[in-house]
Amino acid sequence: MSTGIVFYGTPEFAVPSLERLIQHKINILAVVTSPDKPAGRGQKIHYSAVKECALKNNLKILQPVNLKDDSFLSELNQLDPELQIVVAFRMLPELVWKFPKLGTFNLHASLLPEYRGAAPINWAIINGEKETGVTTFFLRHEIDTGSIIMQEKIAILDSDNAGSLYERLKNIGAELVVKTVNAIQKKEFRMKEQSELIKGELKPAPKLTRKNTKIDFSKGPEEIRNFIRGLTPEPGAHAELNLPENYLSLMLKIYDVGIEMKQHTEPFGTIDTDHKSYLKIFVKDGLISLNGIHVSGRSKMNIKDFLNGFKLEGNWVMI
Repeated sequence: MSTGIVFYGTPEFAVPSLERLIQHKINILAVVTSPDKPAGRGQKIHYSAVKECALKNNLKILQPVNLKDDSFLSELNQLDPELQIVVAFRMLPELVWKFPKLGTFNLHASLLPEYRGAAPINWAIINGEKETGVTTFFLRHEIDTGSIIMQEKIAILDSDNAGSLYERLKNIGAELVVKTVNAIQKKEFRMKEQSELIKGELKPAPKLTRKNTKIDFSKGPEEIRNFIRGLTPEPGAHAELNLPENYLSLMLKIYDVGIEMKQHTEPFGTIDTDHKSYLKIFVKDGLISLNGIHVSGRSKMNIKDFLNGFKLEGNWVMI
């Protein structure tokens, strides 16, 4: 009998890892995922992506509200897993991650120790990185700091946004999860302490908020383009189209831009448009041209459709 495993995960990112473990006939004792919750206009009960996968494969499912509840801990004790795997799940309490004799490992979507935190895929693109990857590591007290088991690198393509990179990393991560399980079962791995890999200041990957997803038009074209790519398709980089003299403003999310390097003396955020086919914004050392946008309360649209419906008469600026 292969090592008994409990798998923890909730969103789509975790599904390929669970599927690959099933395909490799790994002994999954149970799947732990978030409780069902109402979603959408009808407030219908929504299952997590991981629960859908577990149901399809007839796996035991646990959905504790509190991971310290006696009922969950009792269930875990009965299952008696030798190893636990965490892929895109909330923080585990120490008495849970310390439970199995072989430990608990996590899959993280960055090359640790860089980009510890909630949004590693987004921040790698925002910061203009040329490569990223996935890491498996054993859990410990401090988030994302445990001993590294394995890593896999991939290039970040110029055409990538957060959505496309997410798709590639979730599949590469699934393969690494299986490799890691096999290595642990055979005791054929060598851990690496993250402290040995730290060279200077680390780049963090904090949770995305309304504040840190706002576009700064005082930055250069390439930097702004990377920022927008890193927030596409979700949550979207946002800015405000503003007509100060009339106290008018329009909230936009920007999903696709072209860039133009050019010296100029225009204030950052100044608009250049023919009111038909293009809308450009002056930024540091150049311009960005808006291609795909989303106006609050409407569907996503291209810039021609936007200019056809919104007459930008007056001294509009982007802030």
